[in-house]
Amino acid sequence: MSSETFTTAMFLIAAIISAGVLINAVFPVIYTLSGTISSSSHKVDERLSADVKIVTTYASGGSGTARIWLKNIGAGRIADADVQRADVFLGGQGDFIRLTQAAVLADGTWTYEILEDSNNYWDPGETLYVEAQTVKIPAKEGIVYFQLVLPTGLSRSTTFTASD
Repeated sequence: MSSETFTTAMFLIAAIISAGVLINAVFPVIYTLSGTISSSSHKVDERLSADVKIVTTYASGGSGTARIWLKNIGAGRIADADVQRADVFLGGQGDFIRLTQAAVLADGTWTYEILEDSNNYWDPGETLYVEAQTVKIPAKEGIVYFQLVLPTGLSRSTTFTASD
């Protein structure tokens, strides 16, 4: 009977040691995965909570200037730094360029202002005013293409008619 007790005790000790080794090997992997999943979930939540709508547009072919008003209709706010790093494309349909963000408007550049801004964020309900200049805007009445792409991947585009 003592040999059976000894064998059972040895199996029990081996099982406890194996369980400990397994837990020590698996727990860090689970911890790492949960952090990765949490981070991915946060990024998806940010993307889904941000939404922008182009409200109205105007372009003058004579001066090569366009004015675009966009509204943040999402649940999340967009940082001023993200607006500064946005890509803006403007020009005639099929003949547009990527503009450079600048403090002073010149050919090939764009500027912006968050209207009613009080905290350096483009908050839900606030309007973003974009003014851009390029020789690519058709000189006579023609179709103008505009696209804004935020660093998060949010993209909005439209076509509209330029006036003289």
